[in-house]
Amino acid sequence: MSVLEKISSAEAIALEDKYGAHNYHPLPVVLNKGEGVYVWDVEGKKYYDFLSAYSAVNQGHCHPKIVGAMVNQAQTLTLTSRAFYNDKLGVYEQFITNYFGFDKVLPMNTGAEAVETALKICRKWAYEKKGVAEKQAQIIVCENNFHGRTTTIISFSNDENARKNFGPFTEGFIKIAYDDLEALEKAITSSPNVAGFLVEPIQGEAGVYVPSEGYLAKAKALCEKHNVLFIADEVQTGIARTGKLLAVHHENVQPDILVLGKAISGGVYPVSAVLANDAIMNVIKPGQHGSTFGGNPVAAAVAIAALEVVTDEKLADNAERLGQIFRAELGKYIETSNIATLVRGKGLLNAVVINDTEESDTAWNICMKLAENGLLAKPTHGNIIRFAPPLVMNEEQLMDCVNIIINTLKEFER
Repeated sequence: MSVLEKISSAEAIALEDKYGAHNYHPLPVVLNKGEGVYVWDVEGKKYYDFLSAYSAVNQGHCHPKIVGAMVNQAQTLTLTSRAFYNDKLGVYEQFITNYFGFDKVLPMNTGAEAVETALKICRKWAYEKKGVAEKQAQIIVCENNFHGRTTTIISFSNDENARKNFGPFTEGFIKIAYDDLEALEKAITSSPNVAGFLVEPIQGEAGVYVPSEGYLAKAKALCEKHNVLFIADEVQTGIARTGKLLAVHHENVQPDILVLGKAISGGVYPVSAVLANDAIMNVIKPGQHGSTFGGNPVAAAVAIAALEVVTDEKLADNAERLGQIFRAELGKYIETSNIATLVRGKGLLNAVVINDTEESDTAWNICMKLAENGLLAKPTHGNIIRFAPPLVMNEEQLMDCVNIIINTLKEFER
């Protein structure tokens, strides 16, 4: 078979199964085209995308401004490494630090890399600025977190599927309940070695758990009181997804360290970033952290364009407005449903809880039927379906999708 020859869905799935590592369990849909809120499979069937590559494609598939920036830069200069300066990185660094209100940025490629970077910065700050004894720094994390799947990150995960047979694990983490200020205060005051608190403003992978109102602001205040860094992982929740530029902005919180990825590139290129002010970021010196591709010219051009789209097209406002409509419409249906029990979320990051156990295949089967009906979504934690369309969606499209979701759920009513 020629590598340029068109293949069927069955052939594409068979190739991945034979030659690829089995580290994902995708829906059996093979996509080959995307535009705005839509994707098409290799047979030409059109779908609404209600996953947005886990919120990487907030600006819609193949946004012409973002793709144009990528193509233009790729035809000029793609990579220099950080052994040399290039004419795009400094421009990007000025743009993104002004955009989010920080002094410095450390550019990386993926969300997990950015989280690892934030952890390293936090620890180094603890030793050099806070006075914690070397190798004694502790970072508080939340149960049911998802920050990636590197060895250090799974060290403080309680997803046993991600942890089993991957040890030994990295030490130095204190795990507490999410949305529990009392637990946070107890952990912070239990040791002078606490350096930081790493938290998702909304726990996406855990099932779109939104914390109690005031939790983030009070957590930040606790951190400030005890000289502990508040680290916000906004890889999934950031870049307008929840109805604000950042999810922490719902409570007017400015993190000490901000972790970004996914939609910072509009889904066209791997880009991530860690932002902090000079008092924190300046602990990093030459040779102490880096990446061959981090801050490359294509990434810089793409990220500027992607963030400009967010502002120019008012995507946060659109997410806020459409999210309220989505939850209201699904909520009305759920009042009389026996297959769905709850809809929750912020902006256009939402989830519907299915009335079955985590071990059941009901949510999976619903997603299979949704795909048949022209909408792509995926379960998380067994009985929860996450719904996160591109933020360029309009109200007419949203209502069409609401009807697809409700009509599909009706097929499963008992």
